[in-house]
Amino acid sequence: MTSTPAARPRILLLIGIGVLTGFVSGLFGVGGGIVIVPALVTAFRMDQRRAAATSLIALLPISIAGTVTYALSGQVHLLAALLLAAGSVIGSPIGVRLLHRIPDRVLPWIFVGFIGVVIVSLLLSPPSREGAIEITWLSGAALVGIGLLAGILSGLVGVGGGVVAVPGLEVVVGAGDLLARGTSLAMMIPTTVVGILSHRKHLDVDLRSGFILGGAAVVVTPLGSLVAHLLDAVVGSILFAAFLVAVSVVVVLRGRPRRG
Repeated sequence: MTSTPAARPRILLLIGIGVLTGFVSGLFGVGGGIVIVPALVTAFRMDQRRAAATSLIALLPISIAGTVTYALSGQVHLLAALLLAAGSVIGSPIGVRLLHRIPDRVLPWIFVGFIGVVIVSLLLSPPSREGAIEITWLSGAALVGIGLLAGILSGLVGVGGGVVAVPGLEVVVGAGDLLARGTSLAMMIPTTVVGILSHRKHLDVDLRSGFILGGAAVVVTPLGSLVAHLLDAVVGSILFAAFLVAVSVVVVLRGRPRRG
């Protein structure tokens, strides 16, 4: 089906959002929902739930492309990713339940406070490129715990698990920055699949927009990964901290009550 002239600006805007999402995902090891959802809500006046469902369609190919790219340089730990995903799948419905018990005005600030602690931890902990993940009973439990926290925050404020998983892998488990990002992207594959399957009966999704976003992002995700490999670990850590600040701003703005 060919696009009409009136539809072309929409398609170009979707491609632009996809390109930005793919680059951010590859660079920082995050799924990109924090980019896609606010962009769809703001640019296309899409309902929040429809935007979130559409982002799931786009995030699956993005996560796969990012995982493959990092795996080619040996920067993915599959067992750690599965442990993270297990915790995330458990934590997400817990976050959804808490969502109905915590006042709306408080939710964004819970996330901001958590991100503040994460940023301080990242800046105080010297970034490493060589850190490895050793699976023991203790580290395995820590990985499930990190995934659990990621899932809870995802259910509470709609932010993907990578924002939690990447710093958690670096600070708590001692993973190198690239290994943390590649493993975070691998975690999102089963997490996204479970999300799609869990909500398939009520998944109000714009498939065309999801495919355009995902297709555009997949092309650029390897470029983001390449830049991550080229950056010095300290520079990468500072940029990731700046990204977390930007995410916090987005979460606070989304949490503000609408006037009128």
